[in-house]
Amino acid sequence: MPDSRKFIENLSGAGKTIGVLTSGGDAQGMNAAVRAVVRMGIYVGAKVYFVHEGYQGMVDGGDNIKEASWESVSSMLQVGGTVIGSARCKDFRTHEGRLRAALNLVQHGITNLCVIGGDGSLTGANLFREEWSGLLNELVQSGQISEEAAQTHSTLHIVGMVGSIDNDFCGTDMTIGTDSALHRIIEVVDAIMTTAQSHQRTFVLEVMGRHCGYLALVSALACGADWVLIPELPPQDDWEEQMCQKLSESRLRGSRLNIIIVAEGATDRHGNPISSNAVKELVVRCLGFDTRVTILGHVQRGGTPSAFDRILASRMGVEAVLALLEASPGTPACVVSLCGNQAVRVPLMECVQMTQEVQKAMDEMRFEDAVKLRGRSFENNLNTYKLLSHHKIDTELPNSTFNVAVLNVGAPAAGMNAAVRSAIRVGITEGHTMFAVSDGFEGFYKGQIKEIKWGDVGGWTGQGGSLLGTKRTLPAKHIDKIAEQMRIHNINALLLIGGFEAYLGLMELQAARSKHTELCVPMVMVPATVSNNIPGSDLSIGADTALNAITDTCDRIKQSASGTKRRVFIIETMGGYCGYLATVGGLAAGADAAYIYEEPFDIRDLQSNVEHLTEKMKTSIQRGLVLRNENSSENYTTDFIYQLYTEEGKGVFDCRKNVLGHMQQGGAPSPFDRNFGTKIAAKAMLWISKKLKEFYKEGRVFANTEDSACLLGMRRRALVFQPVVQLKDETDFVHRIPKEQWWLRLRPLMKILAKYKTSYDVSDSGQLEHIVRPRAKDGSAF
Repeated sequence: MPDSRKFIENLSGAGKTIGVLTSGGDAQGMNAAVRAVVRMGIYVGAKVYFVHEGYQGMVDGGDNIKEASWESVSSMLQVGGTVIGSARCKDFRTHEGRLRAALNLVQHGITNLCVIGGDGSLTGANLFREEWSGLLNELVQSGQISEEAAQTHSTLHIVGMVGSIDNDFCGTDMTIGTDSALHRIIEVVDAIMTTAQSHQRTFVLEVMGRHCGYLALVSALACGADWVLIPELPPQDDWEEQMCQKLSESRLRGSRLNIIIVAEGATDRHGNPISSNAVKELVVRCLGFDTRVTILGHVQRGGTPSAFDRILASRMGVEAVLALLEASPGTPACVVSLCGNQAVRVPLMECVQMTQEVQKAMDEMRFEDAVKLRGRSFENNLNTYKLLSHHKIDTELPNSTFNVAVLNVGAPAAGMNAAVRSAIRVGITEGHTMFAVSDGFEGFYKGQIKEIKWGDVGGWTGQGGSLLGTKRTLPAKHIDKIAEQMRIHNINALLLIGGFEAYLGLMELQAARSKHTELCVPMVMVPATVSNNIPGSDLSIGADTALNAITDTCDRIKQSASGTKRRVFIIETMGGYCGYLATVGGLAAGADAAYIYEEPFDIRDLQSNVEHLTEKMKTSIQRGLVLRNENSSENYTTDFIYQLYTEEGKGVFDCRKNVLGHMQQGGAPSPFDRNFGTKIAAKAMLWISKKLKEFYKEGRVFANTEDSACLLGMRRRALVFQPVVQLKDETDFVHRIPKEQWWLRLRPLMKILAKYKTSYDVSDSGQLEHIVRPRAKDGSAF
């Protein structure tokens, strides 16, 4: 059977010229996108031009349009904002302005544009494309360009990437800059919570989002805010009374602080603005609480881009160049976007029209429609927040006599506590009695099990490590005692949150069902490990926080050599035998090489890497970065690689090494891990409720089917429940890794951006997908 795969080496950019610009408001990660476009463009043989100052630079021409070189995008990956400048351009809105822009592009031979901006910038780009042939005709008639030039440049191809901290663009789960803005917000919230607790204060935080409440909603979810106000779903008419009642109940349960998050565009159901100061005055007037207002403002736009934004922007930038290479005269302008964990292309105007429909729905007070139009990710966030925010009183709870136990297993991972909090509160909302098991399976067989209430998990979302306590102990040796504890506490379901030990533990519990009927209950595992090595899931809770720790440290280490002689840093990362942290951390930090177990290497590869770095060091590049996974090779240790590079680089560069160690496991969880942990644990608990009803017969729960012991994992675009026995064939148990790992496809991308010639399978690229329109409850499309 012929190989149908498509490789980058079969795509040529020879003779093509690409212009890259950033437009509208700046967003962290734009520089990573620009860097990826430039380097991928040069790699395939195209010429790439910077268009400085956005559309204004395109209209003004001259020095605003400059050819980019490989070195010109060095050291910009970690820089916030956009180094090529951005401006809101009134001239481009006029026909005369677009005519001048067309002339400037033709003079530089540019017929491919990569536009990084918001919906206004992308709409302008599409209009420019539609007018292109007419503009060229005008330029020919006025004698500014020749007929031949018009024919040579007859088609303008447009590919967009959405750079916007608001995440207000339909057609993508995340826009470039959103995750970094959430980092800024959560850093402030975490700092405010300590002072608020000291003084028993209420804080009202105003975040950006004039027309979109994504930042407010996700930061509320990530910090466990008491109340959130967003433009898409204004509160009910009696919201003032409801909010004050909720704040009061929170204080009565022992809480010493309250957090209220307000999107700057929040309104009531009648379109009247709700300001942060108005909320403060309401709390003071009705409750007498000491209340302060903090308006975050442009802090949210600034600072270093997060690891997520660097990876997202790098992937999008490469995909944008591929889209331009494959474009034909009939190809519509497209946007490179993120769906789950997949990079996809969607028609630009479909996205713009859907984004405009959201605003129309809000203007027409069709708020439920507005939420659905925002997309699956937004709606899931909102539903999870609603589920967790309201503490139902006993009379409101469903009649249930089920006991559900939650435990952490394996090494600690940031975000575990957010997942536990979510599971406990959703379980209580579902009417279950929730039990917390301390110290994993070790605590389980010792009987360290106690009931846990709603208020017991308050403030857990921002805490690192595992507050329940976690151990690597497996259950097989203590299965009799664990079954006895299950019987003593009448445990009807189990939720395991942890790493590879949790995965193995779940298998051992299921295997013991034949001997212990107490274990015939619904069981589900949620992956939580910095190593991201769990079969059945593309992502694990804790991996994003570890990536940010690696990226931040690499930034500091590289900066330490600023202004000194040429230097290469050898950095060792965690991960066991899984090279996820080394590879994806290397992509985020701009590494020159990343050594991992999954891709065997020998002395010739090491020598080749040294020679490659030596060549780079002879140009203006002064620093090199090499990452090594801790178990990548038994013999080629970090010390060995350090000594080899030191010896071979004599006279050109010197070397330093750094073992990052357990700092990758520590620290406060990132917004992504808080949000991911909260949502995945809530989904797991709803699954448990469903299975308890399904398997409750004749007065007891009895679950002995394969699908009653599942792992809940992220697979490409969705969260999927998978029977754990069906994952055995996907697992390398010796090295504790999945046999197939999606992120290995990113390795060629890292190498290309580090100037290595390599083979890159782009078979997944190229499919233009259409936006799936949500449907109203009555079945009619909006």
